[in-house]
Amino acid sequence: MPSYRDDSLAPNEQLVSLSGKLLFAVKTGEPTDSIEATLASISTQSLIHGLSNDNARKTFWLNIYNAYFQILATREKLVRPEIFNQEAFTIGGLKLSLDDVEHGILRRFRVKWSLGYLPRFWPDKDIKRLALTNIDYRIHFALNCGAKSCPPIAFYDYEQIESQLELATTSFLTQDVVIDDTQKVVRVIKLMQWFKADFGGNRGIKEILQKYLGKDFADYKIEYKEYDWGSSLGNYAD
Repeated sequence: MPSYRDDSLAPNEQLVSLSGKLLFAVKTGEPTDSIEATLASISTQSLIHGLSNDNARKTFWLNIYNAYFQILATREKLVRPEIFNQEAFTIGGLKLSLDDVEHGILRRFRVKWSLGYLPRFWPDKDIKRLALTNIDYRIHFALNCGAKSCPPIAFYDYEQIESQLELATTSFLTQDVVIDDTQKVVRVIKLMQWFKADFGGNRGIKEILQKYLGKDFADYKIEYKEYDWGSSLGNYAD
């Protein structure tokens, strides 16, 4: 088995590099078995301590989520809801599901169907230690679940994660949001309702839209567009 460890890199960069290699292999159709085995064999403590800040955690887990959705959909032939809730892959010795990554780690152990307002009261101790310190709403414009309404898959880099998430959010909102100035209505993607607390509620959503679209929506009504679950696997950003 080839080694994917690079001792010239800091622990954050080593793990993030590995997640990027997995995603690249998925995109190019190369075998992923060796990379998956390396990720699985990392000790839980090394994973927790190696991802030592939120930027490293976001970068690593976004790449992992986007890679494993494609793997589970194409190789394992999983579909909703099993593709999200089945513990189907191992990272750092932990058997995980996509929901563990999204709602446990990236969304800081939030209950999936609570609009983001309720935390899990007894989260798994390792998930709790891996979780982001602060929820970043921009992850919702970076996670790809193989649906037509999803943002395209990008390769996230530790040194550029901030600018990449800004670009992903700007690009998605610019293309997806529909503004009706006559009726004073702004229509946004349904996930902003599903995870409303992540965006700061209605007021927060309007402030986010103003930030990225350069328009004051204070007196606009928010409507949520239906989510298109039609399959769109392999939708990579240019």
